Amino acid sequence: MTDQKFDLWALVELFGHTKIAGRCTEQNIAGSNMLRVDVPETTQQPSFTRFFGSSAIYSINPIDEDSCKFMAEKLQVRPIESWNVSEIVKKHNELLLTNGKTTSEPVGNELDDQDQDDY
Repeated sequence: MTDQKFDLWALVELFGHTKIAGRCTEQNIAGSNMLRVDVPETTQQPSFTRFFGSSAIYSINPIDEDSCKFMAEKLQVRPIESWNVSEIVKKHNELLLTNGKTTSEPVGNELDDQDQDDY
């Protein structure tokens, strides 16, 4: 048996009925081999990379590059978004200021004048 480098365009089906399309290679991370999927750029988002352990993979379907890019466009899988609480608070405060409110007013579940008359 010869050692072939794992490198192909594929539609990857994951457990949980999720699909992702991109250039697939194998990469060792922390002593474990993982499937690296480089998703190509689409009209909606830039390219990105995701890693999957073998237990998350249901099937790997090799396809040509053009078909893979078409599937990536159709699927529109998004990269994982990191949450930065300080950025969320900053954006919320900016939104409050642009709407003419001060940041000392309560946030959420605010009643307008008409609703207050009903109580």
